[in-house]
Amino acid sequence: MSWNHDGTGQAGAPGIEYLDGLYSYALVLTRNHAEAEDLVQETYVRAMQAMGRLRAGSNMKGWLFTILRNVWFNQLRKWRNSPQMVEIEAEDGAANSIAEPSKDSYDLYVSKMETEQVRAAIRELPVEFREIILLREYEDLSYLEIASVLDCPVGTVMSRLGRARAKLRALLSDTLKGSDSPPVRGPR
Repeated sequence: MSWNHDGTGQAGAPGIEYLDGLYSYALVLTRNHAEAEDLVQETYVRAMQAMGRLRAGSNMKGWLFTILRNVWFNQLRKWRNSPQMVEIEAEDGAANSIAEPSKDSYDLYVSKMETEQVRAAIRELPVEFREIILLREYEDLSYLEIASVLDCPVGTVMSRLGRARAKLRALLSDTLKGSDSPPVRGPR
């Protein structure tokens, strides 16, 4: 799909560098890969239509995340009045198994287990905690930018982030206590 009307492709599309972050945020909100892709696409459609109204020097990243969140809320309102379908989702491990040449197989195994435990714990958080963790820890937005995206005071962002981190820490400590951790490797 070409974002530019002159057929040059996506390379010059404004805000394209935020595509991965927007997709991650959409995935946190929707918990479904196809819906997340649709949400990001709708975000870019609306952003491209409104691009002329964006002031020079504006925070495009925050603006795009705000559009995505507003589109999501609009979709939720529509879905509440329609029948719901449940889809069972299979995890695709292909994208998560990129090997790092600097690590040996044991380190890769432990790293993969830790990553999966963190992802599982984040999925258990309520949506307001999931989205704030993603925006701060993965997208590295400032408190002010998060407040703008979530349309709430900075103090609320700070307290919600603190509660989200505490809940995540508790979930992870329960997971680590309840799971069989990988065996400790002896000296070489």
